[in-house]
Amino acid sequence: MSTKGMSLFEKRRRRNRTALRARGSGRPRLSIHRSGRHIYAQIIDDAKGVTIAAASTLEKDVRDTSGANLDAATGVGTRIAEACKAAGVTQVVFDRGGFLFHGRVKALATAAREAGLEF
Repeated sequence: MSTKGMSLFEKRRRRNRTALRARGSGRPRLSIHRSGRHIYAQIIDDAKGVTIAAASTLEKDVRDTSGANLDAATGVGTRIAEACKAAGVTQVVFDRGGFLFHGRVKALATAAREAGLEF
């Protein structure tokens, strides 16, 4: 379903609907946000209200080499999976944040799965 004709209210409603399903599982949530220039990923424990790990294209060693492309999203996916392993988290719930599972969001998810995260 295309979001081109959706109002901001409809987009927010869709995002909240998927977020509510993710919060009920008891597992940490891999939350994704993408902008025109960057992509961000966080592992959030909703029960405790803390961020366990985070990765984005704003990190120093990634910032100068890539922006908001598929290679950058793949790198962020790999980094977030490594940070999760270091924190002892292997199973998460994927929260795409209302973004379609396509392009950069899909590349990040695929890289995180290949690096060992289960969702």
